[in-house]
Amino acid sequence: MDDGKRSNVASMASPSYRLAAMDQDFLLGDSMRGVRFMLEYAKAEESLRTWGVRSTIVVFGSARTQENGPGRHPFWYEQARSFGAIASQRGGALTVTSGTRDNVIATGGGPGIMEAANRGASDVGAPSIGFNITLPHEEEPNAYSTPGLTFRFHYFAMRKMHLAMRANALVVFPGGFGTLDELFEILTLRQSGKAPALPIVLFDKAYWQSVIKFDTLLEHGMVSEKDRELVNFADTAEDVWTTLIENGLVVQTLERGSEQDF
Repeated sequence: MDDGKRSNVASMASPSYRLAAMDQDFLLGDSMRGVRFMLEYAKAEESLRTWGVRSTIVVFGSARTQENGPGRHPFWYEQARSFGAIASQRGGALTVTSGTRDNVIATGGGPGIMEAANRGASDVGAPSIGFNITLPHEEEPNAYSTPGLTFRFHYFAMRKMHLAMRANALVVFPGGFGTLDELFEILTLRQSGKAPALPIVLFDKAYWQSVIKFDTLLEHGMVSEKDRELVNFADTAEDVWTTLIENGLVVQTLERGSEQDF
């Protein structure tokens, strides 16, 4: 017998009735892009705070560098691995002071130079970070970043922010477009005063001077002498560490101030 009462099945099945936090179509829509940015910031931030990571040494370099590859690939890989171990042993990543760790190796999380630096940290039992990015045909985490500090991002911008915001130093091994992008991101932040002072070291002077004509930029007035002095060079892992110390890297950092504007 029809009592005239209407069924609510259609309403309950409607996408509009889903809890917002459970509605993937809604969360992945255009209007929620800002929320997704916030989630990518907050998820990594929470884990980094849990691990007590106060500061990092960021290592960039090509994902295409192979441990047994052609030309200078094996040398670059070996030196990046050596630097990851040196920085982790001497920089404070193994030392928890008042619940914090300093100068923890942080990379883009992928293969090549990134793998080598994470591997060097792993060699000495230190935690290290991998900030991975989702790409169409490549990029998965290497086996050496600490599992609880291995992250995946959709947005390059948020990944870059996490790479930059705790950086006490930047070390850049030979690389291509992605490496150049990350290098100039940090250089621009330093040039514009949006990031606190930090030493920047490019590994393999001959490579970098053939790729980037820093002196030509200076000659044509595109940068100032002060800007040019942001860049240092080194040719061995030990030289990288020495250059970082000589240019202001502090092994046990003080509480980082609020002057960074990310």
